[in-house]
Amino acid sequence: MSGTLLLPVLAGCASAASVDAAPDAANPLCAEMMVVLPEAIDDAERRSTTSQATSAWGDPSKVVLRCGVEVPGPTTDPCVSVNDVDWVANEDEESGIWTLTTYGRTPATEVVLDPNVIPSSTVLATLSDAAQKIPASKKCVSVDKSVNL
Repeated sequence: MSGTLLLPVLAGCASAASVDAAPDAANPLCAEMMVVLPEAIDDAERRSTTSQATSAWGDPSKVVLRCGVEVPGPTTDPCVSVNDVDWVANEDEESGIWTLTTYGRTPATEVVLDPNVIPSSTVLATLSDAAQKIPASKKCVSVDKSVNL
C-alpha cells in the first residue's frame, strides 16, 4: 500500500509521457500485468503516462510499453524468447527503433525502444515476469524447427 501512496509523489517529479492507449487496453489481464511492472529498467525510472495500460521508463523515454495491442499472427519477423516469453521483433530501418510484441499472449504487449540507448536484452529480461501475467497460448516456431511432411 505504501508504494501506491508514493507513486503520485514520485510521478510529480517528471513529466507524464504521452502514450496512446492500445485498442484492448481495458482488458483485465492488462491490469494484472501493469501492477507488477518494475519501477526501473536499467537506470531508467518508471514515470506516469497519459493513457490506461501504458508505461514509460526514463525522461525522455528510453522504453515505452502498451498492453492491449493487436495480437500478432504468423510472421517471418524474428522471434526471440526471453525467460519463457516470446517476442516478435520489428526494426524500423530508418530510425533504428525496435518494436517488440509478445507472441502467443492475448492481449499482446508492445515494447518500443532504441537498442543504442538501452539494451533490448536488459529490457526484455526485466519485463518478462510482468509479461507472464498474461498466459501464453502459443509459442514461436522457427524455420529450423519445421517438420517435413
